[in-house]
Amino acid sequence: MTTGEVTPGVLLVASTELGDGVFDQSVVLVLDSDESGSLGVVINRESTIDLRSALPAWAPLVSEPQVLFEGGPVSQEGAICLASPQRADEEPPGWRSLFDTVGLLHLDTPVEIAEGAYRDLRIFAGYAGWAPGQLDRELEQGWWHVVPASYADVYDRDPDTLWRRVLRRQGGDLALLATWTAHPERN
Repeated sequence: MTTGEVTPGVLLVASTELGDGVFDQSVVLVLDSDESGSLGVVINRESTIDLRSALPAWAPLVSEPQVLFEGGPVSQEGAICLASPQRADEEPPGWRSLFDTVGLLHLDTPVEIAEGAYRDLRIFAGYAGWAPGQLDRELEQGWWHVVPASYADVYDRDPDTLWRRVLRRQGGDLALLATWTAHPERN
């Protein structure tokens, strides 16, 4: 059921086989993937770190829910920002396009420049990373499903249900996985 090429802008949706305690039911947006490895951010896991304490100047610019997201287990003291310009034909300072109108915004960009320039903005503490060949092995083991991302996925307001909704919209066997439970005896 793992289909699609791993390129920036696709989603890695955790399979029910992936029960490592780190990526269970995660949805990862791939930011980069080449011969040197792959990296992305988990887009459906809110952080326990308070955004207003960690990045007070950026907190008012962040889309709902206005929280810091846990991007992954690597470099959690660092932050990655995804943002979408107000106007699709603009490339504001400090911003680099990834796919559609979603891009990376460098957090060294003065907040004053960013105010009003973005229709959506989300910040992630840390990221998910794979060494060369590591993600390929995990895909072969069936730990991830590669599916297209949508703009709405990146800025989803209900991250707790995103894993199931992304699987459901794929149809077929992947849609059936949306009904999965770790404890079938509780059904």
